[in-house]
Amino acid sequence: MPKFNANLSMLFNEVPFMERFAAAKAAGFEAVEYLFPYAYDKNDLVKALKDNGLQQVLHNMPPGNWDGGERGVACLPDRVQEFKDGVDLAIAYATALQCPNVNCLAGKPTPGLSREQAHATLVSNLRYAAGKFKDAGIKLLMEPINHFDMPGFFLNYTAQAAAIIEEVGSDNLYIQYDLYHAQRMEGEICATAQKHLPRIAHMQLADNPGRNEPGTGEMNYPFIFKHLDAIGYQGWVGCEYKPKTTTLEGLGWLKTLTR
Repeated sequence: MPKFNANLSMLFNEVPFMERFAAAKAAGFEAVEYLFPYAYDKNDLVKALKDNGLQQVLHNMPPGNWDGGERGVACLPDRVQEFKDGVDLAIAYATALQCPNVNCLAGKPTPGLSREQAHATLVSNLRYAAGKFKDAGIKLLMEPINHFDMPGFFLNYTAQAAAIIEEVGSDNLYIQYDLYHAQRMEGEICATAQKHLPRIAHMQLADNPGRNEPGTGEMNYPFIFKHLDAIGYQGWVGCEYKPKTTTLEGLGWLKTLTR
């Protein structure tokens, strides 16, 4: 079976964020991820990981004004310096946290910005960032996100991400393959995962509809998990879902769907 890690931005939200590390460990997780570390002191995060014997496997680059609706700045021509500053900040945190993967959110083009301009900016920024992250020994990821949950997001399809990787031309740029987003946008998630496996560095899951825990929707997760084993996926699978009730009450799928 795949190895699963807890997304602390969505799980254990019954308790304050810094207490979620202990909650994840108590629930049996050995690794965590979360959206952003930047509101917290690096030393406090390092201590939370160490005290609970946890590995951090992923966080995102700074997203711009998240509370204001921004979802990354990588495709915005007038925010290139902000993007580069975000690269440095993300590397500083990932290095301190010994986090091997950082995800770059492509962003949402602003009104009047053509897709061609957004694409060219994204490619240029990713080329810059991939080299910087490689020098730091960290993988750079990018994630296709469905346009139902995040209208206007620039990167929506796995094939689109794969084509951008080819254009960037770096061996340090990978796909973050979210099974939930892929199901909503394109289906064929097992075949797509197999096709792009060499470029998939991290996966995430949730069921559809509802984005709740596996077993609550239409996705055949026992089949998916066996397929990931069969094709030799070695990375982590982040549990990035909204528990229908509480996190602990919803964790039964880890036993029932992974037999």
